[in-house]
Amino acid sequence: MKMARRARHSGTNNVLADLAFPEAEELTAKAILAKKINDIIESRKLTQFAAAELLGLPQPKISGLRNYKLRGISLERLMQALVSLDQSVEIIVRPKRARTKPAIRVAA
Repeated sequence: MKMARRARHSGTNNVLADLAFPEAEELTAKAILAKKINDIIESRKLTQFAAAELLGLPQPKISGLRNYKLRGISLERLMQALVSLDQSVEIIVRPKRARTKPAIRVAA
């Protein structure tokens, strides 16, 4: 009895890239930063109004951020929001590693 061969899929660690989303790396970076912001907002028990005041964003933008609707919010603005929440943000630029593609990676 022969076993069926499994199809090989050479995916990445980024589901948005695997699904061919345009700007997948940027969307992933935004989602990671938004998750960190949302975690801090929740831990501090901030209302959307209080978060808007603290972050200098209109309340509808906070609502979008809370629901991960990030198309109208730049990476820079998300980083500034983290600084407003007493977080340090670092950007490190270095040559790519051998056998890898250049990429944007965010850790929060």
